Amino acid sequence: MKEIITVSQLNDNIKFLLEETFGFVWVEGEVSNLRRPQSGHIYFTLKDEKSQIRAVYFRQFGRFKKGIGFELEEGLRVLCRARLSVYQPRGEYQLIVESMEPRGIGALQKLFEQLKSKLAAEGLFDEQYKKSIPVLPKKIGIITSPTGAVIKDILNIAKRRFPSVNILIAPVRVQGVEAAAEIIQALRNFHAYGDVDVIIIARGGGSLEDMAPFNDEALAREIFRSLIPIVSAVGHETDFTICDFVADLRAPTPSAAAELVLPERLELLTRLNNLKQRLFAGYCRYPADKRNQLARLQERFKDPRRLLIDLQIHLDELKERLRVTFHHEKQGLYNNLRQMELRLSHQSPTRQIEEKKMLLKNIQKDIYGHFFNRLTALKENLWKNSAVLESLSPLRVLQRGYSITRSLASGLIVRQADALSIGENVNIQLARGNVHARVQKISGE
Repeated sequence: MKEIITVSQLNDNIKFLLEETFGFVWVEGEVSNLRRPQSGHIYFTLKDEKSQIRAVYFRQFGRFKKGIGFELEEGLRVLCRARLSVYQPRGEYQLIVESMEPRGIGALQKLFEQLKSKLAAEGLFDEQYKKSIPVLPKKIGIITSPTGAVIKDILNIAKRRFPSVNILIAPVRVQGVEAAAEIIQALRNFHAYGDVDVIIIARGGGSLEDMAPFNDEALAREIFRSLIPIVSAVGHETDFTICDFVADLRAPTPSAAAELVLPERLELLTRLNNLKQRLFAGYCRYPADKRNQLARLQERFKDPRRLLIDLQIHLDELKERLRVTFHHEKQGLYNNLRQMELRLSHQSPTRQIEEKKMLLKNIQKDIYGHFFNRLTALKENLWKNSAVLESLSPLRVLQRGYSITRSLASGLIVRQADALSIGENVNIQLARGNVHARVQKISGE
């Protein structure tokens, strides 16, 4: 016979062959049968139009690897990096997923909306955290591609509007997998070494896939933590990214960002010249205004002796009014005092105390009478009950010549003769004392 192996051995061999043959694979498909047990692992089926395969994403992958950066949902099309394995107890092969990314425009849009809702709920877009852009920055930091048209447009506008401003450029990739990490590092470098007053993050327009680095969650949180004001100038006016929402100011285009950050030099000089002229005119007009003001005050100022006479007359009037008012108030208080004395005499407590004493005495008398009557009735009732109990007492029966017989063996009262036997000892209770006896004869009656 050929070699016979067990089911477990067969599954072990299949597991070894699959894992050694395939290793890591990239598999694209649609998510279905999604389950999230309390363990934190994610179980689902990856399928296409003709086939399906089971897949599992273990929670520990999310801690140490890139993992999943979006909310997995039913029907979502994803690209998985996984290794093929066999679940030996059931003999089923499955994918052990280590990372995933959404596929297609719809998936990227869904990922964008999910991250936008998440960060908005955490408050990263709130206006209270937005920092103001400086009016006249000394140095501007620009994070963008060094070879595109964006940086040329910004430099041309800066040269035209305010050529003396210092510009520090951090060259990064603005498209591709590594772009978000390079932008984050550029932000950190500006904070550590740049000494800039404002930062512009810029790139030209593009598709949703091209804008993916600016929808990165790590980049959004880095922008939120920035101590330097940040202007987002990503894409065209109709394009929106997560970077736009979390930045301190959103510019519709990179060129508009340069215009928002940099003031027009000629306009500033014009305003400064106007202010200078107004200041000079005000300085020349100040002495004349003060002289006119002094003349008006001199015209309004009266002779101090006339002012003193008016005040003296007014003081005399106040004294007379005070005297009359004091007299009326004194008379009113005297009348009120007399009325209160009369009312107090009518409300003297002596008469009320006598009435209360009489009432208290009558109540005490009624209580004593009621208590005496009640006590007499209770005594009579007690004597009656005592007489009844006395007449019913078994001791009275014994005093009339009766006795109570008990068996010494059982201690029970004997009520009929056949309950005893010849020679049995009994106790006979009399009205006075007890008698121990022995049964010698029993008659039936």
